[in-house]
This record gives sequence, C-alpha cells and structure tokens, in this order.
Amino acid sequence: MFKVLCGVARANFLSLTLVCIALAATASWQAGHTLSPMLLLLVAVVSLAAHISVNAFNEYFDFKSGLDFLTQRTPFSGGSGTLVNQPEASQLALLLAIGSLLLLISGGLYLSYQLNWQPLLIGIPGVLLIYGYTQYINRWPLLCLLAPGIGFGIFMTLGAYWVLAGSLSASAWVLAFIMMLLVSNLLLLNQFPDVEADKQVGRRHLPIVIGRRHSASVYSLLLLLSYLILILAIVAGYLPWHSLLALLSLPLVARLLPGLFRYADKPEQLTPYLGLNVLLCHVYPLLLLAGLIWAGPA
Repeated sequence: MFKVLCGVARANFLSLTLVCIALAATASWQAGHTLSPMLLLLVAVVSLAAHISVNAFNEYFDFKSGLDFLTQRTPFSGGSGTLVNQPEASQLALLLAIGSLLLLISGGLYLSYQLNWQPLLIGIPGVLLIYGYTQYINRWPLLCLLAPGIGFGIFMTLGAYWVLAGSLSASAWVLAFIMMLLVSNLLLLNQFPDVEADKQVGRRHLPIVIGRRHSASVYSLLLLLSYLILILAIVAGYLPWHSLLALLSLPLVARLLPGLFRYADKPEQLTPYLGLNVLLCHVYPLLLLAGLIWAGPA
C-alpha cells in the first residue's frame, strides 16, 4: 500500500515544494525576520499536503477518464501509471487526495487563527485550484498555462513568505513571479508528449491549441522573462546583487532550448530535455537561495 500511495502522490516530484518553501524561508530570513522552526515545519507540511492532493486528484481523474490508458508515459509526464497497474487502488487514491486536501485546509485555518486571516486570500483560491485543475482548468489554454505557476509561485512561495515574515515585500513578489514562470514552463513542456492522448479526453492546453513548436516559443519567452525579472529586481535593489548567482543556471538553458526546438514535434525524443527542464526548475531557485544566504540578513 505504501508503494501505491507514493506512486499516486508522485513522491519523486515533491522536492519542488521543498524548494519553494526553502526559498521563501531564506528570503524571509534575509529580509531580517526571525524564523520559527515549528512554524516553518507546519508551512512545509501544509504545502506538501497541497502538492500531494493535486497529484492524487490528477491520478484519480485521469484514471477515471481513461486518459492514463492512452498516454505514452515518460519519467516526467503522463502520470505515474500506478492506477493502470493497480486499478483496485483508485479509491485509495481518491482518499489520499481528499485527506491531503483536508489536512491543507485544517493547517491553513490553524495558521490563520494563530497569525492573521489575510493569507486566506490566497489560501482559498489555492484549494479551488487543487480540485479544479484536472477536471476544469485543463480545458482553458491560457488558464492551464498559468495555473501551475500561480499555484507554486503565488499561492505556495508567496504564501509561505507571508506566513513566515508576517508581511509581504517587493522581493517576495519577485521570487514568487520567478517561480511562477518556471513552474508554468515545467508543466507546459510536460504536456508535449501527451498532446494526442489529451485531445481524446477533451483537454485544450497550449500545445494542443497552437502546436508544439509555437508552444516552445512561449516556453522560451517565459524563461527569458524570468531572467529579465531577476536582473531588473537586482538593479532596482529589490534583491541583493548576490542573487546574480542564479545566472549560473544559464548553461542548462543553453542545452535545453536548442533541443526543445529541434525535437518539438518529435516528443519521443524530448525526454532528455524534459529532464533538463525539471533540473532547471530546481537549480535556478536553489542558486537564487544560495545568493540570498551569501548576502546575509539585511
């Protein structure tokens, strides 16, 4: 059963949540706020519950719609295949999704009671996003593009900073927007191998609507925008100059983009570049985090 739960939760991808929380916590510390270990732990648990819930709902709904039987799975896309191999575990997946969502709601309400109600302004839409992503949002191309980034960038990274610091800052918004662009790109590229299968169940994400090659251009623009925001934030003094350390991620970009355009319409050859994209989504914010540590408390 534990193996099934890990598969449905997509445990190997939960590291992205830890990166978001670590970045928010480091930014809060760098801004001069005192970190409470217990508060940080609770924020991490609530955030992991959110990620597990959206993954489990995705696994359950894609199994029920039949999509999981149509996709050509890669290590980075097409779901885990857990319920295809063990269909009797579908109710367990649904219970995990609902249980994680209830844990998220309970933790969020506790935090709002202990601190203040304002983070609920992003917490409540976050809950709606978790449930609605697979069933509804995938049918709206622009919303489908932005929703993952909003979830991890605005709701998770910015929300964690808000709870840990007790207020918002320009630097927190900058980091949230950078994570938003990176994670939106992560899901965008992961949709490339699933275009034909997703069409059959009524999805309408960007690679379906405008094609893979044009979607590769969108990917490039969003990635360029993330670096532009980083540099402008440093010039404006919102981030310390040490944050330029994040530019050490550019060699990954230099490897990824040519391959993406070369194989945009050959998804069976895209797997190495999907892996590079996952790596970039971790390395970029971790280098940014290292830069904030290097700068020290303001």
